[in-house]
Amino acid sequence: MPFLNVTDRAGTKHTLETVEGWRVMEILRDYKVGIEGICGGSCDCGSCHVVIAPEWRDRLHPARDEEIDRLDQLPLLHRGSRLACQIIWSDDLDGLSLTIPEA
Repeated sequence: MPFLNVTDRAGTKHTLETVEGWRVMEILRDYKVGIEGICGGSCDCGSCHVVIAPEWRDRLHPARDEEIDRLDQLPLLHRGSRLACQIIWSDDLDGLSLTIPEA
């Protein structure tokens, strides 16, 4: 089974089982590791903001304009900031590492 590696806001590391085709936001929300996903994945709220580990940033599809616009509305961005609702899990992402930043 492929896994997603997450560091939550408290610095605790989690290894989560994944589901092919789910949004990373859905996985994080269902495991209750600090993501709300208020808009349900429609790129409307920014509550699923995550920071992708450097070694994974170039392996994800680039952010679309809609995601970039939403990220620009957040109070603090980091290198590797993405919205988890815009990343669809596929098994080739096995081992993806991300951090949930302070809100």
